[in-house]
Amino acid sequence: MATIKDIAKKAGVSIATVSRVLNYDTTLSVSDETKKKIFEVAEELSYKKKSARKQENGKIAVLQWYTEKEELEDLYYMSIRLGVENRCQHLGILVSRYFQDNYEELKEDDIQGLVAIGKFSSRQVRELQGITKNIIFVDTSPDEDRFDSVVNDFERATQKVLDHFIEKGHTTIGYIGGREVFMDKTSTIEDPRELTFKRYLFDKGLLHESFMYIGAFSVHDGHALMKKAIQEQGENLPTAFFAGNDSIAIGALRALLEEGIPVPDRVNIIGVNDISISKYVYPALSTVKVYTELMGETAVDTLLERIEGRKTAKKIMIATKLMIRNSSF
Repeated sequence: MATIKDIAKKAGVSIATVSRVLNYDTTLSVSDETKKKIFEVAEELSYKKKSARKQENGKIAVLQWYTEKEELEDLYYMSIRLGVENRCQHLGILVSRYFQDNYEELKEDDIQGLVAIGKFSSRQVRELQGITKNIIFVDTSPDEDRFDSVVNDFERATQKVLDHFIEKGHTTIGYIGGREVFMDKTSTIEDPRELTFKRYLFDKGLLHESFMYIGAFSVHDGHALMKKAIQEQGENLPTAFFAGNDSIAIGALRALLEEGIPVPDRVNIIGVNDISISKYVYPALSTVKVYTELMGETAVDTLLERIEGRKTAKKIMIATKLMIRNSSF
């Protein structure tokens, strides 16, 4: 059986750090990347944590719309899940964790409620209803009249970025974003950042749809799409770009630097999420901070209200914060 010492050795950190991360010590100051590495190694070694105290306050399940492998590549959804598990640990609630690739096992679990993280189609929502009536969705709101949800105000976040660009005198503003599909592949999901970008700039007479590039929410696509924009736009390349997430923005930054285009002197760029490495890339990435762990914690508290008898659905919108660093003025 794997031990904390085994994890520490493979992850290249101290035993104390591993112990504090696995016990969700909120006073520990380590990067999300380090946390990710420790949890990844723990999963790889099939580490089973010994419970320090008996959990007596029920059991809930967490369903991640990603596979376990996909989650390890996306700190956004992992951070939400860690927020859920941290809050449950504090409250003495048992947690069963499920991913897209072991979802069927959830149907056999004896749970009081479910935290569903990610995007779920109408068919999937109906299936989840058959498992438990106590459900809260995080990062999406499939039916706010019936289900509890915790979401980000991505519409307001997009407006903050665009207002900042406009106040700084930018009149040519581009967008590099991504689109997602439900895990049952039934349809593509509309992204509020893309929709708000088009509507907001159209209303101000500043929309140029030829400056919009859409792919996946990845570093690879951010790099490829910015290369495409540079090739297609030439001297007309927008002076500012809003990227749908930090991964896209980091890929776009690399493309601009490879082409010798100075950032922010020629092109400004702002991303979304404020992942841990954003402040360490060059130039340091301006971004919109999303409070992912708070989303997870809030989801648990709201689910408990539902389990305790609240009937009326509740939708909670989490605010965001614009973080201006060196990739924009």
